[in-house]
Amino acid sequence: MQKGNIGVTTENIFPVIKKFLYSDHEIFLREMISNAVDATQKLKTLAQKGEFKGELGDLTIHVSFDPEAKTLTISDRGIGMTAEEIDKYINQIAFSGVTDFLDKYKDEANAIIGHFGLGFYSSFMVSDQVEIVTKSYQEGAKAIRWSCDGSPSFTIDDAEKADRGSDIILHISDDCKEFLEKARIEQLLNKYCKFMPVPVAFGKKTEWKDGKQVDTDQDNIINNVEPLWTKAPSSLKDEDYKNFYRTLYPMQDEPLFWIHLNVDFPFHLTGILYFPRTHSNIDLQRNKIQLYCNQVFVTDQVEGIVPDFLTLLHGVIDSPDIPLNVSRSYLQSDANVKKISTYITKKVSDRLQQTFKDDRKDFEDKWNDLKIFINYGMLTQDDFYERAK
Repeated sequence: MQKGNIGVTTENIFPVIKKFLYSDHEIFLREMISNAVDATQKLKTLAQKGEFKGELGDLTIHVSFDPEAKTLTISDRGIGMTAEEIDKYINQIAFSGVTDFLDKYKDEANAIIGHFGLGFYSSFMVSDQVEIVTKSYQEGAKAIRWSCDGSPSFTIDDAEKADRGSDIILHISDDCKEFLEKARIEQLLNKYCKFMPVPVAFGKKTEWKDGKQVDTDQDNIINNVEPLWTKAPSSLKDEDYKNFYRTLYPMQDEPLFWIHLNVDFPFHLTGILYFPRTHSNIDLQRNKIQLYCNQVFVTDQVEGIVPDFLTLLHGVIDSPDIPLNVSRSYLQSDANVKKISTYITKKVSDRLQQTFKDDRKDFEDKWNDLKIFINYGMLTQDDFYERAK
């Protein structure tokens, strides 16, 4: 058994994480599952390169909870870790970079950029103790258990684990009991993980039997690993776009039309933006655009990425190039974001112009719904005014 201290010279890293690195406690689950997705995708890449010769098999990530034991567990069949890797990635908090940045950014949580591998540490916001039981994909690897109670000291022991991959076991603190409730976990999975690129299972599918819902043997997969925006527009029909809109906004009327965004240069951006029907000014709701980073939900507060008048649109934008800080929740003011904003404005005005030219009647039929966007855009955005007038 090995004992040691995590490579941080400040004793108070965990209180700092609890209080201010992550203003929003619930994102710990997104971070844990994102890590599991990364571990799984690394294994896929190794298999493609021929560096992993074994069976990939079922790569589903499993989320489970035990209210009695007060644990929430995230399990993957990804690359797993050796004792050396745990020491390097977990214990040294990405090589102690954390102390430098804590000194630098003490007063300014939002300025902390997320390159410190701190996602894992968000688990301590909700846990009294965190355990990792892991076994590397490498041949002859031994399973190990790492455990830490939120102080800088940890232990590493040998463990029993038949399969490669990692189980992260969170011993949920008393003041965070909500994360041991099925409905709350479902809500978070639905919010953050609905489109993650690796299947995520929570519980079993149920069926109606003898007057009640009973579990079946089938995993309940909560996500769609290939959401519409990741597909080629040429492969999609109008009905696909409308169905996806219904998935995102179950109670809304059909959209007027949509724009499928797909750019590789000078930045990567995919997405689908919908013009909603508006019956009156009262219907206008902001924060209906969801921002993703590689299929992981980040925020629906997209001011600054799209021009003000386009915050009235609905839909999804996904870009790995939007700079997100350690809690992936705040956008920095950045040249890329400006470019993205300009690009989206151009795509919207091109689409309006095209409809105006090619299907004037359709444009006129939709004019009453469109004019709010167009007038507002012309008032607030000079370059849009030039295009639209």
